[in-house]
Amino acid sequence: MSEALEALIDSCIATREGRYEDWDALGFQAKAGDEFRRAQIRYIGSGATGDHENDSRILQAEHFTFSNMRLPAGAVGPEHTHHDAEEAFFVLEGALEVTVHDVRDGSKTASRILGYRDLIRVPAGVPRSLRNIGEEDALFCVIIGAARPQVPTYPATSAMHGVTRD
Repeated sequence: MSEALEALIDSCIATREGRYEDWDALGFQAKAGDEFRRAQIRYIGSGATGDHENDSRILQAEHFTFSNMRLPAGAVGPEHTHHDAEEAFFVLEGALEVTVHDVRDGSKTASRILGYRDLIRVPAGVPRSLRNIGEEDALFCVIIGAARPQVPTYPATSAMHGVTRD
């Protein structure tokens, strides 16, 4: 048994028991309406929702972030853009309608329905939104392709445009 390997493997595990649903991470978005309320469950890195580096339960990111998101029935993940990294959504429970928006004219869109074990990858710079179309909460993985992603922007066509974090 190698103590160094034991320490290494232990430092690379984030257990379910050590996670919690953080309904405050994106709480500022509820200023635009209760339909934007959702919970983030962080595993690797702090995602693009803010500075959670002091949360000792989070594994430090080297190349990407990984979290779960719980989206109540009928709730919406607002239109936003990650300019620095691609983002992937992988559905664990429920059904999501994922929409990509035209960069120049956000009123032009294309949508797809994702269910259990479906995944979509959205390239950097492409505005995206999602909506839980089911009657139960949706639970899905969110992977962002940067260790410290920039805070996303909200185009003029987004309900979050002009909403501040304070």
